[in-house]
Parts: sequence; structure tokens; C-alpha cells
Amino acid sequence: MKSKRKNSAGILLFRRTKKDIEVLLIHPGGPFWARKDEGAWSIPKGEVNEEEDHLVCACREFREETGGDPGKKFIELTPLRQKSGKVIYAWAGEKDFDLATFKSNVFEMEWPPNSGKKRSFPEADRADWFSMEEATRKIIAGQAPFLHQLKSLI
Repeated sequence: MKSKRKNSAGILLFRRTKKDIEVLLIHPGGPFWARKDEGAWSIPKGEVNEEEDHLVCACREFREETGGDPGKKFIELTPLRQKSGKVIYAWAGEKDFDLATFKSNVFEMEWPPNSGKKRSFPEADRADWFSMEEATRKIIAGQAPFLHQLKSLI
């Protein structure tokens, strides 16, 4: 039986400052990520539903994970295959995002493990703007090529 891998789609939001380009990254919520920082941040992204347009998914996931609007004009980036085999499709968009408006949806999981107790956690517990140099240290390694693509395109 052939295994079906789930793919993801996301938005890499960027803004121009006097000094640099900054990108918006989110920090995953939940107990697994609580004490991780460098190499733990991500672009807002999520699983593509069957038959769903990838860009529609990316915009939906951006809204769900940040509470913000990703805009309407995008630059398609080259998809990245992760070590797991999953493919991430991404688009870059130039738009400012006010961090004070950040609000993520939540997920539920058993916590602590094997306790039988369900707890809710935000999908993303925070968002922040990073210079390209700092973002390269913060982002999950498998997504770093998106930063390089963006830098070469703008």
C-alpha cells in the first residue's frame, strides 16, 4: 500500500526597513517547543487539505496562526522537500504585520503524556520580525532555503 505524505503550504511575510529586509516568523506552541529557540521558528504554514489550492491553504494558515491578513500579492518560492519526505510550498509577500495583533488558534493534546488529561495549546505562541541574518539562525533548518530564495528575488 502506497503511503500518502501530507504537504504543507505557508507564507513568508517580509518588510523592508532602512537597514535590511525583515521576515516574520512564528514560534510553535505546545510543550515540545517551550524551551527551544534557535532552529525552532517557522514560517506560518499548515497542512494542505485534499483538493485544496496550495496558495489558498497558505493564506488560511497564515490567518489561523497569526490572526493577520497575509495580503494579496505573492512571489511563489520553490517548494522544499523535508527529511520526512513532506513538501512545503511557500509564497513570499511584502506587508507589515503589527505584532500587537498576533493571535493564534489552538490545538488539543494529552498532556502530560499518558495522563489521560487533555490540554489546549496555541499553534504558535509568539511571532516576531527578524533580520535575514537573525532569521537564518532562528528558522527550522529545513525551511532556511526559503530565506535564501527570498533574498535572491528581492
